Amino acid sequence: MLKGKLFRDSLISAGISIENNRRRVDELNVYPVPDGDTGTNMSLTATAMATELLKKGDTTLTKAADTMSFATLRGARGNSGVILSQFFRGISKSLKGKTECNAE
Repeated sequence: MLKGKLFRDSLISAGISIENNRRRVDELNVYPVPDGDTGTNMSLTATAMATELLKKGDTTLTKAADTMSFATLRGARGNSGVILSQFFRGISKSLKGKTECNAE
């Protein structure tokens, strides 16, 4: 079961992982033009999320999900950041009012 603090910590870890691999993700972007900033934009977006989540400490699942959604939208950079923020928004909406979740 995933509860607030573990969910928060997982999202922070994911943000760090995106930052650590941003150059590799930059290299994946070749269509329609190889602009090479997808990983950078996703990293900046995820870092904004991680920064806000770090301020939350021990939190509930719903509050962590709301913070995730709000922070990624406000911190979104480029098209890939906006797309990432919308992905997280969908997760946040599905977790509204929940105290725990699992893979289902």
